[in-house]
Amino acid sequence: MEKETKLQRLILNQLRDFFEKIGKIVNFSLRFLRMFFSPPFEGRELFKQIYLLGYKSLLLIGITSFIVGMVFTMQSYPTMASLGTESWIPTMISISVVREIGPLITALIFAGKVGSGIGAELGSMKVTEQIDAMTVSGTKPMNFLIVTRVSATTIAVPLLVLYADALAMGGSFFAFQSKEDVTLNFFFNQAMSAITFTDFIPSLIKSAFFGFAIGMVSCYQGFYAENGTQGVGYAANTSVVISSFIIFIIDLVVVQIQSFYL
Repeated sequence: MEKETKLQRLILNQLRDFFEKIGKIVNFSLRFLRMFFSPPFEGRELFKQIYLLGYKSLLLIGITSFIVGMVFTMQSYPTMASLGTESWIPTMISISVVREIGPLITALIFAGKVGSGIGAELGSMKVTEQIDAMTVSGTKPMNFLIVTRVSATTIAVPLLVLYADALAMGGSFFAFQSKEDVTLNFFFNQAMSAITFTDFIPSLIKSAFFGFAIGMVSCYQGFYAENGTQGVGYAANTSVVISSFIIFIIDLVVVQIQSFYL
């Protein structure tokens, strides 16, 4: 009985800490929105961050998406062939990739690569007092460090999702072509026949929210890091964990809204 009480107390404390953390991140997001419309506007730093965070993620996301498209097709083919519906595979893959697999896989990889990097970078700046030095020198760290990075992740993720969708379909074609003698033109005509703007637009909108959440959580964790190098590692780790959790929550909410209206 005593063990159960301690376990319950531990779970309640962890839940309390988690929701307290979410509340602080929401408050930090409101602060971001206020600073977003306040000068100075760091345009050069914004484009630099889009390059560093987005362009340098192309290789990892591209390889992963291509492999996911191949694996998904190879796993689906035996079942679809047994039902005599293998010709529907391009359509099924395209709908799955555009609506769900592309945005989710891209966001999770981006959170692991970029989110941890932002958390570690800002955490290092915090514990070495570089952020305090920026404040003293007259630079607004919120505008220069936070607004630029969160804006960059919000812009980069939807663009990376389009890129990932294309490569996933390319991987699917190579896997399908190894089973069936089809041309690239036939495959993509079949794949795109069932895709409309009502598939792309919700996908890109939720991708932007994914990017915003990744940037906001990672910046918050790094901006308020403490306890030296240990705090930097903690900031990098929790940036990935909390971002991934929020990504799934956003995805669930968007799917519910989409199923209600469409």
